[in-house]
Amino acid sequence: MTRAALNGTRVDEILTFLAIVETGSFVSGSRSMGLSRSAAGKALSRLEEHCGVRLLNRTSRALSLTEEGRRLYAQGVELRSTLDAVGARFVGDGGDPRGELRISAPDALGRRLVLPVVKRFLERWPEVQVEMSLSDTVTDLVSDGADLAVRIGVRLPNPGLICRTLRQEPLVLCASPAYLSRTDVPTRVEHLSRHDLLIHASQNMRQTWQLKEADGTWVRASGRSRLRLDSGEALREAALADMGVALLPESIVQSNLADGRLKRILPQRDTGTVEILALYPHKRMLESKVRHFVDMIAADLAI
Repeated sequence: MTRAALNGTRVDEILTFLAIVETGSFVSGSRSMGLSRSAAGKALSRLEEHCGVRLLNRTSRALSLTEEGRRLYAQGVELRSTLDAVGARFVGDGGDPRGELRISAPDALGRRLVLPVVKRFLERWPEVQVEMSLSDTVTDLVSDGADLAVRIGVRLPNPGLICRTLRQEPLVLCASPAYLSRTDVPTRVEHLSRHDLLIHASQNMRQTWQLKEADGTWVRASGRSRLRLDSGEALREAALADMGVALLPESIVQSNLADGRLKRILPQRDTGTVEILALYPHKRMLESKVRHFVDMIAADLAI
């Protein structure tokens, strides 16, 4: 995006373009921006003329992004996020957080990482009440009325959401001592093919395992997959119950590795990381309670 594009008029045109894309029509997009249908159409035409390319394919039945439109949309979302952050700091409500904060988080991650932050947040801001949903199912934030979600490994399920990376969480390959005592302990990635792999699966999506070999190449691990679960906490429990090998975020299994109930497998191999993210709906001025909580959990997980 060029410097010339970032004057006040051009920013409004980009925001109008985002609204049209995300609502799927000129009518809904213009309404969300407080414009007439004609004004929104003219704003898009000016933006296309400035960029020198067509951004949207228009038919009588649908709108679709061109290749250039997809690139500008991605940059526009980043621009909007920056404007939201600046606006929240300087022209937001300016007051202390108050009211109900609705948070969605995965079960195991929420208990171990998010709940301690909620405790400190409630102690710091006595006018706030928190309603927290702990589930590994990725739901629609807007329709559920959630203020924000903490997710692991799910980046922008909805392009209208603002996304902030909180931490890169190491993944750990592990199993119980009892399971390992009745089988060969893997010393190479290909040895996992002889083992029962406990796989995370949800909404027709299955976890894939990638490990880095000694020569630096990433290889896909395969094995028997007789048990698939949609919960990180359930996968941990299955591993503790001697049911197989699990690949889980370090924070979920850290205490069990320390007490010896789980043991690392192939500790010399890099098993990668997974992103922990904060997702929240786009708002022109981010509410104080959301902004303060996101800042607090980002600082906490960065340690």
